[in-house]
Amino acid sequence: MTDIGFVRTEMLPEQEPPASEVGAIGWMRHNLFSNWFNSALTLLAIYFVFKVLAGLVPWILSPTWNAGSLSECREILHALGREGHYAGACWGVINERWIQLIFGFYPSELYWRPIAAFILLGVALAPVLFSDKVPSKLFAFTALYPFIFPWLLWGGTIWGPLSALLGFVLGWFVYTAVSKAISNLFGIILGVLAALIWWLALSGYFVGAMDSIAAIGIEVVESRKFGGFMLSITIGVVAIACSLPLGIVLALGRQSDLMIVKYLCVGFIEFIRGVPLITLLFVASTLLNLFLPPGTNFDIILRVLIMVTLFSAAYMAEVIRGGLAALPRGQYEGADSLGLNYWQAQRLIIMPQALKISIPGIVSTFIGVFKDTVLVSIIGLLDPLGLSNAIRADANWNGIVWEIYGFIALLFFVFCFSMSRYSMYLERKLQTGHR
Repeated sequence: MTDIGFVRTEMLPEQEPPASEVGAIGWMRHNLFSNWFNSALTLLAIYFVFKVLAGLVPWILSPTWNAGSLSECREILHALGREGHYAGACWGVINERWIQLIFGFYPSELYWRPIAAFILLGVALAPVLFSDKVPSKLFAFTALYPFIFPWLLWGGTIWGPLSALLGFVLGWFVYTAVSKAISNLFGIILGVLAALIWWLALSGYFVGAMDSIAAIGIEVVESRKFGGFMLSITIGVVAIACSLPLGIVLALGRQSDLMIVKYLCVGFIEFIRGVPLITLLFVASTLLNLFLPPGTNFDIILRVLIMVTLFSAAYMAEVIRGGLAALPRGQYEGADSLGLNYWQAQRLIIMPQALKISIPGIVSTFIGVFKDTVLVSIIGLLDPLGLSNAIRADANWNGIVWEIYGFIALLFFVFCFSMSRYSMYLERKLQTGHR
């Protein structure tokens, strides 16, 4: 029988894949037109998007940027042959009031102070957010920034923030000395007590004495002049920065073996989570004064900052507790086998892993807190929504709705989307498992 087998002696040259399987055409074929049903849905979606854009794009590209009132906007649109309520946006209100929507009633000659404060905020956050790309020496500025930030915004004597800084320094020295001599727990308690005694009883005398020797300061700006997006950023940044460490402490306290500490943390978390934020804001704005000594001047923004921080910390504690619960028992046993004490184990092994697991929940809580800052308009603070009502009450802009709310929504979207993208970047950076 004749053998007709054939063995190839050379390799065939590589060929390009079919154009219908790669690139944009291949992607559309596999994802948009894979079968008749998907093709029909794709065409229907394209038609819907076209109709939306056909009405939205001309409305956005309305040539009314220099209009001085709603009536002028309508005259400009009428001259172009556009009629009706949705003929075009009246961007003149944004051109005229965008500075007010950002800075509120902050003195115009002092705009450099909030601008400098928020630029320095980026510098202070850089070593925290991008520790592998930024010099570690900037951590010193990050530690000092919480005292620079309020001084730039509110002004006053420079000895006020320095006195607050000295309280932390005093508490640290007391904690270090007592923890070495007795225990960490007593060190923490006495350190906190020393700082509180300094802030509540002694700092006033220190500020007065130093101010009489060298009166160094900048012009004071009252809290009632704060407003706009600057107020939202201030409340959001402070609440986010303070709620994370406080939430970590509450989460650890809830899992503590010390019965008093555990029940105090559980009671605080469950009470705060069971009360709407707007209720806490009403307490901060009205009821809190009833429990303070007569003549006490407790700044309204400071009261709001405290309440929003406590509210965020309660939710943050539960997010972090979920991360702690997700860790296998072997991590705790591994820390014990290395001879680490409780705080060393938490700092070096347990908490880094728990925070990594909790990143999506932490960032979601941050975004929620930042968006909830608009609730302060209900208690009289002029955040962007509060200012929008005041702007719409002006006779020139009475009837404006979508333009102002769209501008405010855009500002919030930029910040919230940036936080979301950073969360995804951090998850990719810390990814250690196999996908």
